Amino acid sequence: MDKNRKREMLREYKERKQQQGVYAVRCAATGAVWTAVSRNLDKQHNTTWFQLRQGGHPNKAMQAAWNAHGEAAFAYEILEEVKDDNPLLIASLLKDREVQWRKELNAEKAVG
Repeated sequence: MDKNRKREMLREYKERKQQQGVYAVRCAATGAVWTAVSRNLDKQHNTTWFQLRQGGHPNKAMQAAWNAHGEAAFAYEILEEVKDDNPLLIASLLKDREVQWRKELNAEKAVG
């Protein structure tokens, strides 16, 4: 791959819009579901799994389930991508959508 193509790919990556929205972590062994919002859904999966693998996830119940049942019992799922052109409204919209999904799935908060 030539230098110009590498530069072009790097520029495209940096200019790419981050996917914002609501995600869920599910434990198949227990049926437990946790939801949260993220400003970058693409990276959130890696961040969550890293914290769980290291034993330092802020949600103690999720960490305990991970420790008991292992990574194979867990799944990461993007529930909804939230888009809004007004950056002042996106935080409120994300929060509202998380509350709705938590009610619908009878889920706990993944963080916080």
